[in-house]
Amino acid sequence: MCDRWPRRPPRSPATAVRTARRSSRSRTNTKPSAPSSARTVGSLVIGCRRSPGVPLRRKHPPPGVGPTPPHEGIRMAKVIVGATPFQGHVNPVLTVAADLVDRGHEVVVYTGSRFEERALAIGARFQALPPEADLDDRKLDTRFPVRATLPPGPAQLSFDFENFFLGHLPAQARGLRALLETFPADVVLGELGFWSIPLLGLSAAPGERPTLVTLGSVPLLIQSDDTPAFGPGLLPAPGEEARVRNRAMNAEVRQAFAELQRFGEATFASLGVPMPDYLFDAPFRRTDHYLQLTVPSFEYPRRDLPAHLRFIGTLPPAPSGEWVEPAWWPELSTGRPVVVVTQGTVANTDLHELVIPTVRALADLDVLVVAATVREDGPDLVRQALTEVPDNVRLAGFVPFDRLLPHADVLVTNGGYGGVQIALYHGVPLVVAGASEDKPEVAARVEWSGTGVNLRTGTPADADLRAAVQTVLHEPGYRAQAGIMAKEISQYDPFEAIAEIVEAAGR
Repeated sequence: MCDRWPRRPPRSPATAVRTARRSSRSRTNTKPSAPSSARTVGSLVIGCRRSPGVPLRRKHPPPGVGPTPPHEGIRMAKVIVGATPFQGHVNPVLTVAADLVDRGHEVVVYTGSRFEERALAIGARFQALPPEADLDDRKLDTRFPVRATLPPGPAQLSFDFENFFLGHLPAQARGLRALLETFPADVVLGELGFWSIPLLGLSAAPGERPTLVTLGSVPLLIQSDDTPAFGPGLLPAPGEEARVRNRAMNAEVRQAFAELQRFGEATFASLGVPMPDYLFDAPFRRTDHYLQLTVPSFEYPRRDLPAHLRFIGTLPPAPSGEWVEPAWWPELSTGRPVVVVTQGTVANTDLHELVIPTVRALADLDVLVVAATVREDGPDLVRQALTEVPDNVRLAGFVPFDRLLPHADVLVTNGGYGGVQIALYHGVPLVVAGASEDKPEVAARVEWSGTGVNLRTGTPADADLRAAVQTVLHEPGYRAQAGIMAKEISQYDPFEAIAEIVEAAGR
């Protein structure tokens, strides 16, 4: 079945040389430090940093204004943007898709049908996943009730891969092949969970398929001798003894996921493609460009990163458009410390895990607490859970972070990668309490980078929450380090980094 992927026209020799030069760049990272200045070769900015004070491009034009005219001498590319149909997976690729449309590229968004309206609103075309892969992540526990009974960790992760990510790969790949027949893309861009990219990477040589671009929207989980095994949120340590420990832990993890590894290999084999890698390394290794959506100072130092992996900075928060500010909005500017609490867009089924305990814990402090539940029924659920909503609490469903976080002094979060990155984009220090998905690893990086407090649990006690918030408010080092991180983020332009690749592929 691997020979059925539609082939793309060969690139010119000049394009091939440019691609080889980009792939040969060394990508390393270090312990948090002040950002260095950009390096340029001719007109090319290495790493796509930008000069301080230079704003990011608009992600899309104002209402009623068409796409940006094509740059002189640049052929507009055809781009397929794919994502697993989960909110946290779709958000970053839609942000990127909007910018590519703005630049004049022809973009088709390929994901779950519930995101069609959002894709069309940015000016992209839309293609839904085949029905058997078209999930609604808001209804996972209803459709798969056994999932809610599984503890966070290997059991739940294996379930998700067997039922969602790998389980739906045959249907996802079939739909992508059909789309490529009618829309011969120059680039297929997706997030880490879009497994059609490593399948394509193993199916055909670079000149016989579209350029593959993967966005890293979770912490780096590729195994390394320099870092502990991904999952429990352990901090790295220097020296050969730690490297020996890491190798042993990584081997144990591979053994723990041996059954899932066999499932992945069988899934790829059923599609006519052998899968030679450790399963969780494949998305990193079997792509042309792996672009991590953060800065080096938020990741652990590694000496063995693939040459095609680079850090491109944090995507700015999506603009809020015509969102109407609530009546309490002026209170954000009265000088009282503002504490925002959220459980993000994914793990917000049970607000008793973090939102409600935080509201209780901070009830008598001289702070303004904004509970951003990211649910229409969220404020009512909080009211039902409490005898009385404290006077210093403001309840909300959806509040756009591009409007709210500039007012915040602390963000209390369960550790969603995107939300943490947006907080650091604004220089806001954090209190993190998360246990599911990749959240322990996000929390560990917050701790390691000095940008916040890691409570090392997904269900913190009220007293621990209160103490952590007071610590971050009263110890200036956390805000200072978050500010340093924000300065480093400001030196990167992820949109330019992606556009450089897309425009080269379109030549």
